[in-house]
Amino acid sequence: MKKIRVGIFGTERGISLGQNFLMNNCEIVAVCDQRSEREQHARNCLGKDFIWYNDFDSFIEHDMDAVVLANYFHEHTPYAIRCFEKGIHVYSECISNGTMAEGVELIRAFEKNDSVIYMLAENYPQMKFNREMKRVCDGGTLGKIVYAEGEYNHPANPYDAPFYKAHVYRADHWRNYIPKSYYVTHSLGPIMRATGATPKKVTSFNCSAPVNRNDPGGCYSAPDIAAIITTLNDDGSVFKFTACSAFGAHSNSYRICGTEGQIENLRGMGEKVMLRYNGWSKPEGMEEVNFYEPEWNDKDEDFIKQSGHGGGDYLTVRHFVDCIKNGCQPEFPFDIYSAVAMSSVAILAHRSMLEGGAPYDIPDFRLEECRKQYENDRLTPCYGENGVVPNIPCCSVTDYKPTEEQIKKYLDLVNS
Repeated sequence: MKKIRVGIFGTERGISLGQNFLMNNCEIVAVCDQRSEREQHARNCLGKDFIWYNDFDSFIEHDMDAVVLANYFHEHTPYAIRCFEKGIHVYSECISNGTMAEGVELIRAFEKNDSVIYMLAENYPQMKFNREMKRVCDGGTLGKIVYAEGEYNHPANPYDAPFYKAHVYRADHWRNYIPKSYYVTHSLGPIMRATGATPKKVTSFNCSAPVNRNDPGGCYSAPDIAAIITTLNDDGSVFKFTACSAFGAHSNSYRICGTEGQIENLRGMGEKVMLRYNGWSKPEGMEEVNFYEPEWNDKDEDFIKQSGHGGGDYLTVRHFVDCIKNGCQPEFPFDIYSAVAMSSVAILAHRSMLEGGAPYDIPDFRLEECRKQYENDRLTPCYGENGVVPNIPCCSVTDYKPTEEQIKKYLDLVNS
């Protein structure tokens, strides 16, 4: 079988993803980024043979089988639709749509061109401990799953010049405006995959803290350090999770509880998990408390260990490549309907937070009545293409903005 020809749109994240496509025996044939200074780095990492483009209109005309959308976080939908129209498969990182209306548009366009494969490039469910949680849930020893938690905690050093130069390099960058509920797939995706549940109703409250006005800062959501999100799911279970929070120390933490037992990975303990049962209901051969590091048990373990995000990058790309080869859509929750559901949680959780925790129903965009409800809903906290400006606050402190001195310090870091 001939190699799958892949194009990369956006090099900041796209280069590392492209390397995983190469490990999966694909060919990188085209790379697109508006920053020409990134070309040499891309060639150093991905080889010399691809064609470089500075604009998407030219890039999308290249002869290729699949496109990796690694452009700005909230701007994937219009490019995914362009790919659908060309019959090109889409690997989209990270949320699928930045507005509710885009979620409607994305699914309508997909259903017109459903011979293409669409996959949400969410890699955290493929981390070793999250794979183990799914395995245990599938085994049934936890009983009926009734509750799960997910926490992606990623505080940032305000004086980390390399980070800002690489990831927040302009004043209107999405990272300076993103609400704390939006970057949700790293916390929500793993517990959806392990349990098989989809959120149907969401409520959210913010955690806020004073901002140090002496630090550099271009972020307009800075007072909010976390959104604490709760969902009621289609199977009656409840999730509690953050999106990208910034309290305490770095951690990726997950816990799943059933009627007969629970499993969690342990903060600060690497990839170890703790699987617990009650004495009267523990399975034969198990202890009440089982503390261990899972094994990969995967034929591609050597490649997995070379990959980023705890091996998740390789495994997620492999799943996409297998879908293309086999002509099938990705498994739950990487499919397009799950992707839009997660994006809806992100968007509507923020509105809940702004309204003091008001509950919102998560629409099912398979249904036309849900599409009609949101097809013109273009509320956004971020700047975007074609003159799009924020039209909803990005922070619970709705009149917050960095001082001129903070912005100057931040721009000095970016331009140093």
